[in-house]
Amino acid sequence: MTHPIAITNARILTLAGTDTPRRGETMRELAPIDRGSIVLRDGRVESIGESVDIPDDAEPIDAQGRVVMPAFVDCHTHACWAGDRLDEWELKQRGATYLEILESGGGIMSTVRAVRKASVDQLFESLLDRLNWMLAEGTTACEVKSGYGLSTEDELKMLDAIVLADQNWAGRVSPTACIGHAKDADVADFVDRTISETLPAVHERYPGVTIDAYTEQGAWSVEETIRLFTAAKELGHPLRIHADQFNALGMLEAAIELGALSVDHLEATEPDSLKTLAQSDTIGVMLPCSGFHVDDRYGDGRAFIDANGTLAIATNVNPGSAPCLSMPMGITLATRKLGITAAEAITASTVNGAHLLGFDDQGTLEAGKRADLVMLRHRDERQLGYTFGGSHAELVICNGAIVT
Repeated sequence: MTHPIAITNARILTLAGTDTPRRGETMRELAPIDRGSIVLRDGRVESIGESVDIPDDAEPIDAQGRVVMPAFVDCHTHACWAGDRLDEWELKQRGATYLEILESGGGIMSTVRAVRKASVDQLFESLLDRLNWMLAEGTTACEVKSGYGLSTEDELKMLDAIVLADQNWAGRVSPTACIGHAKDADVADFVDRTISETLPAVHERYPGVTIDAYTEQGAWSVEETIRLFTAAKELGHPLRIHADQFNALGMLEAAIELGALSVDHLEATEPDSLKTLAQSDTIGVMLPCSGFHVDDRYGDGRAFIDANGTLAIATNVNPGSAPCLSMPMGITLATRKLGITAAEAITASTVNGAHLLGFDDQGTLEAGKRADLVMLRHRDERQLGYTFGGSHAELVICNGAIVT
C-alpha cells in the first residue's frame, strides 16, 4: 500500500455539483475552494476542503496557490493508427489540394494501408506512446476509435490494440468501434458487408462497445448510417456520430431520434439544428483542433451553451485532420474559436467528457472519486485558456499516483 498524498495551499476547482453532465449556464460553475487541501489515498480522494486532517505519513505537496483541478478527459480521438502523413502535409504546403492528394492514393487510405500492414502489438505500442504524451499534458482518460481498418479483420485488430492499451496504460481508455468511418472504394458492397459481417463480428468480441460512423459527402450517407445504427442499437450498442463537419445532411436530427450519446464536429450545423441538439439529452462534442488544422471552421459553442446545451470538447487527435494530443491546446482554441469562456471549456474537457464516456467517478474532485487531477503552473485557471504554447501541467496524478 502506497503512502497517501496531501496537496495543500491550492486553489481547487472541484466542479462538484449534480451527478449529471453540465449544461447551459451551469457549465460556468467550477465550485472552487480558494485555498484548500486535498488528501489522496489508494487511488481515491479521501478528503477535500478548506481545512482537512493531513495524515502523518502523507507525501506533502505545497501547491503555493496554484490551481488544482480534475484531470482532462479527451472524449473523441482516433489515437490508434500506423504510419504518418508527413509527406502529404509537405505536398499541401507546396500547393497540392486535398483532392489531388486523395487521387494520388493519399488521405485516409494511406493510413488504412499502414494499419492493415501493422500487427496488434505495433498498433498497441504506437498508441501507448501517444497515450503517455497525452498523460504528460494532463489527460488521464480518453476515448479511442477504430476506423482505419475498413475490414472486419483489421477493425477487430484495432479494437484489440485499443483494449490492450487500456490494460497497460496508467489512465483509462474507452474503446469505440468506428466501423462507419469511411468506405473502401475497392469493395463494391462495402456498406452491406459492414452491417452484415463487421458489426456482428464486433458484437461477438466486444458486446456493448460504442458504434460510431462518419456521415458526410463522400463518406456514409444518412440512410446508410441509419441502417448501421438501427442494426447496432438492436444488438444493444450505444451510438455516437460524426456529423456536420463540412455539410449539414440531416444526421444530427436522426442521431437524436436514435438516442445517440453524442453528435461530434458540428462545424456546419445550422442554428435551428444546434438549438434542437441543445434541447435534447444528446451531448454536443466540438473539435476545435480539427478546424485549426483543416479549414479554420468551428462550431458555435457560444450559441450552443446559451441554448442550454451540454458541450464537451476533445482533441480529435488523428494523423490527418488533427495531429494534436494536447487538451490544453483544445481549451486554448475553444476560448478563441468556439466563443466560450475558460470556465466553460474546463467543464467541457472534464466532467462532461467523463459522463459521455461513462467514467462517472471522475471529472470532479470530491471525496470518494477517483484521484485523477492536474496541478497547473497557474494560480488563475483562466490562464489555461489565455496562455498558449508550452506545458500547463506542473504535476499530473493518475489513479492516486504521481505520473509526471
